[in-house]
Amino acid sequence: MIADQLTGTQVDEVAAGIYRISTRMDVIPGGFTFNSYLIEDEEPLLFHTGYRKLFPTTLAAIQKVMPVTKLRWAGGSHFESDEFGALNDLLAAAPEATAFGSEVGVMTSLNDFAVRTPRGLGDGEEFSIGSRRMKWIYTPHVPHGWDCGILFDLSTGTLLCGDLFTQPGADLPPVTESEVLSASEGMRGMMDYYAQAPTTKGILERLADLNPSTLACQHGSAYRGDGASLLRELSSILEGERNRTLDSAGSR
Repeated sequence: MIADQLTGTQVDEVAAGIYRISTRMDVIPGGFTFNSYLIEDEEPLLFHTGYRKLFPTTLAAIQKVMPVTKLRWAGGSHFESDEFGALNDLLAAAPEATAFGSEVGVMTSLNDFAVRTPRGLGDGEEFSIGSRRMKWIYTPHVPHGWDCGILFDLSTGTLLCGDLFTQPGADLPPVTESEVLSASEGMRGMMDYYAQAPTTKGILERLADLNPSTLACQHGSAYRGDGASLLRELSSILEGERNRTLDSAGSR
């Protein structure tokens, strides 16, 4: 459904009780989507607060699903403006909500930025939001950011995967069963935002071992299907690039 006629912001349920809030912006040729994910439960959670300048739009979208005052958790993958820009506006509108991020993110950014004390989540930490259990996976530098992490909903198998599998374009379906790796690799070819850390392969394998059935991407369509296979295919591509780079450096 359309939440804001001016921005065209849409709200769509992409997994049971998980709503993609998506706003299209002309920041690259062909447009780009910025997605937040609202999870309904006894303690509702928002993953990615969106830009501060888009807060009225994000607020209107949340209100299409539930009163914003019911929100209890607000966080994101890593500290950038599209993940955390509207955090304090959101905390003001939802006075019982707690901000969250990785322990490193809280130490380096959120302790100073957030108007209320945030919660830092450790690698592998699980917490309940009612009928659902959420699991935090610390993913430093995957795809970028020392503080980067990913949230997994164990009840639906949904991986809130941040900037992984970012797809360009403005007119994309809310959820697709067509593979999204080709589009995301096209985006990376245009603007390589991956850190290519030595630990990347191991981190992607940990995510694949979760066997996610939905990849809730921050940019582009959510993907419904064999998430583990896509994660392993991405890992293979990145490992091949890393090995070629090391071989090239060693031959000089």
